Amino acid sequence: MAIAAAATSTATSAAAALSSLNSSSSSHSRLLLRAPRALTPPAPRRPRPFSVKALAAPALTQDDLKKLAADKAVEYVRSGMVLGLGTGSTAAFVVAKLGELLKGGQLKDIVGVPTSKRTEEQARGLGIPLSILDDHPRIDLAIDGADEVDPYLNLVKGRGGALLREKMVEAASKEFVVVADETKLVDGLGGSGLAMPVEVVQFCWKYNLVRLQELFNEEGCDAKLRLNQDGKPYVTDNSNYIVDLYFKTPIKDGPAAGKEISSLEGVVEHGLFLNMATAVIIAGKTGVDVKTK
Repeated sequence: MAIAAAATSTATSAAAALSSLNSSSSSHSRLLLRAPRALTPPAPRRPRPFSVKALAAPALTQDDLKKLAADKAVEYVRSGMVLGLGTGSTAAFVVAKLGELLKGGQLKDIVGVPTSKRTEEQARGLGIPLSILDDHPRIDLAIDGADEVDPYLNLVKGRGGALLREKMVEAASKEFVVVADETKLVDGLGGSGLAMPVEVVQFCWKYNLVRLQELFNEEGCDAKLRLNQDGKPYVTDNSNYIVDLYFKTPIKDGPAAGKEISSLEGVVEHGLFLNMATAVIIAGKTGVDVKTK
């Protein structure tokens, strides 16, 4: 009886265990497996805007261009030369360079013939030996600036007031090298609309001013006496006055104009420098250009 009860109890326990297992299996079979969420990559970061500014080379000033031309002109100079020293802002760079080379020993035994009191003072201050045409009537090389340069290398000079001495010295030179910046180039003399100077004696200067203006009526010329800042007449190193001619159109015939101006009594000299330059050195933003006939 006891064995039969035990067997019955064991069978009952096994049946209970089996029922529990089936119940557990049924519960697990109802579990749903969910697919993993797709990983969304983070949005790319936008680069911060930036800019690169190119450092432009500083633009050359007019004085920079004049100095470039002056330095090139001094390359024509050799030791032992007699030199005509021009007048004006560009010529001042030439004189300064000559003084520098003389002091450094690159040039020796040069003699300068200045074309104005201003140039004389500058050259003396730099230790450049000086002379005059009386003692050195033949000059090896003259270097000077110009106010206008036409395609044939004819010039307008003398806005600095030294046209008479400039023309005397440069006419006595074997070579005449002109230095200028590109703003001085014109298609025809007088074409810049700026002054073309005529040096006249003080006596009856109004009489000559009127005659000069009448010479160029077709060009629409205005003739004006040059004045200092104080309103008084400008006086040249030769104690003369200057009548400035302002042309509305370029001079048609330079040689004829020069001849007519010179024929007037009381006219000392004019600022047309015709067929005198042997080379013109032009400094521009693209470099230095040497023009020769």
